[in-house]
Order: sequence, then structure tokens, then C-alpha cells
Amino acid sequence: MPALPQPTRRERQRAATYDEIVEVSAALLAEGAELSLRAVATRMGMTAPALYRYVASYQELIDLVAFELDKQQTALWAAEAERLPADDPAGRLTIACVQFRRWALAKPREFQLVFANPITEGDTARRELLTLATSGHYFTDLLWQIHERYRIPYPALDELDPQVRDAVAEPLIPAKAEHIPAEDRGLLWIYMRAWSALYGVVVLESTGHCDPRVIAAGALFRSTLVEWLPRLGLGAEQERLTALLDAELARG
Repeated sequence: MPALPQPTRRERQRAATYDEIVEVSAALLAEGAELSLRAVATRMGMTAPALYRYVASYQELIDLVAFELDKQQTALWAAEAERLPADDPAGRLTIACVQFRRWALAKPREFQLVFANPITEGDTARRELLTLATSGHYFTDLLWQIHERYRIPYPALDELDPQVRDAVAEPLIPAKAEHIPAEDRGLLWIYMRAWSALYGVVVLESTGHCDPRVIAAGALFRSTLVEWLPRLGLGAEQERLTALLDAELARG
């Protein structure tokens, strides 16, 4: 097999600059400072026009940083989840969900940048970028593994509203769907609903739009995950997974 071509020095420098843009942006977010092209350029010792050679607009900056932070965080969740063996996707999903919440609570500005980055109707390029989100693929891959092992119950296509049928037939979500037969695409509706449940409770907590005592106890988050176990075909695993969930929450 021929060796892959090595990146040129110019390409390595450009990649290093993109990495620095993300690093500086994350630092600004952590400091509570304004995230702007000018602020990033100043912190990097560049002029704003020089930075435009890498990110042409504020929205492009946000999209770059959001994609890379999502990728970085997903790698951390995956590393934690891999404390459990590969043949335990349900346990891995439980750990990853707790890690997802822990990140959102510890770094709410990062979380909001990644997951509260609006896409306007008709913006197909940014919509397609969303479908590449690393975290979405990670979570839906785990759900597929759970389905293969436990058989997640899902609706038949004729049980879905027409708009939902269209959405699962040609999904615009970060999930691999090519291997799911057309008649079984109701499984994607379970993906979407499960994600909305996880995302919804974590948004409420990370933005403080929830009783602080409930956030501190993790009660709403715990209840949401436990209620979803039977819906994912994991009723027989509920006792084990709930104990795992409680142990992960207790780690702080």
C-alpha cells in the first residue's frame, strides 16, 4: 500500500493556526469574555484582516469553534465510557450521558456555543455541517449498538405523521442511516426523541432555568434517563443501569 502524502509545512502551519483559533476561543469563553473576530485576533497577536484568511466571518468562526469543541468533548466522553467493555453499549451510553451533562454544567458557554447555534431556514450548507456533528454520531452509534443487542421498539412508518416520515426517510441529523432499511426508519424517530429528552433537560440545567435544588441533586436528569430505559428496550437492565447512573452522578 503506497504511503499517504505528508502535509506540507504550509499546510501544517495552517492547521496549527486553526487549532490556535479554537484554543483561544475556548479560553475567551472560559473567561467570560466576548468571543469575536477582533478578540481572537488580538489574543493571537494578529490583525483582524489576517484572521479573515482563516475564518471569513463571525458565523464561520462560531461554526469552526463549535465543531471542534464538540469533537474534543466527545473524545473525552468516549474515553470515560470505554471504562466499560464494547459489548455493553447501554452502560457506555449511560456514562456518556452523564459526561455530556457534566460538561454542560461546568462549561455552559462552550455548551451553548455548540448546541445553541441557530441555523436559519434555507441555510443548507450549515444544515449539512450539523449532520457531521461528532457527538451526534457518537450517541446514535451507541443507540444502534443497543438496538442490535436489545431491539429498541420503534414505530412503523404508517404510524408516523407524514412530516416525520419524510424526516426519517431522508434524515438531516448527525446519524448514520444508510444501513437502516427504509421500512425500519422509524428507529430514527426514536433517535430524535431520545436526543431531545437528553438535550432538553441538560439545557434547562446548564442555563439555570430549573430549580437549583433539582440541578444540584441531578433529580430531573436522573428521572429523564431512567424513564427512557424501557423505551430503548432496556427494561431488563434498568436496575443495573440505574445503579451505574447513580454511581456516575455521585462522582461529581
